[in-house]
Amino acid sequence: MSLRTLAIGAASVALLATPLLAPTAVAATDSSALRTTTVYYDTSGAPTFRDAIRAGAANWNAAVRNVQLKESSSGATLRYTEGNDSRGSYANTNGHGRGTIFIDYTQAKQYDKVRITAHETGHALGLPDHYSGPCSELMSGGGPGTSCHNSRPNSAEAARVEQNWANGLTVDYAPSRIYADSFPVLR
Repeated sequence: MSLRTLAIGAASVALLATPLLAPTAVAATDSSALRTTTVYYDTSGAPTFRDAIRAGAANWNAAVRNVQLKESSSGATLRYTEGNDSRGSYANTNGHGRGTIFIDYTQAKQYDKVRITAHETGHALGLPDHYSGPCSELMSGGGPGTSCHNSRPNSAEAARVEQNWANGLTVDYAPSRIYADSFPVLR
């Protein structure tokens, strides 16, 4: 056997064995790979509550991964407004990250402002009210009373949003006023 034949044979064995011995890079094709949707929101219509809105959005961003909230007046699909309304704060949204959230001045004096804004934002992310829930449930709104200051979604609420937005968005229902009087205005 010649030296040349031996070298070619050794090189062939080395090439064949390389995929078995060396790590290889594989492109991610897993269908469960995380897909993040960004919902842009505008606080210019609610300057009094801008910090509370930002804090509520940060709480949602910390709790969920496949939808993130980002402030931007340009191209925003979710708008916050403020004023006086005898019905209190509410969300007029389709649950797909679009709509208007109204923050009532009187109500915001009685309840935790960040809780109100985070709760209303939960509607824009597809969550319904659960008035009879405890303070640990953000979507219980004002049900637990004015002493409740929890402004963070619990694990079940976060999981529901993750499920709703798993492929960009999976829930589908018509625009409606899905939040009214869950923080009753005390007169």
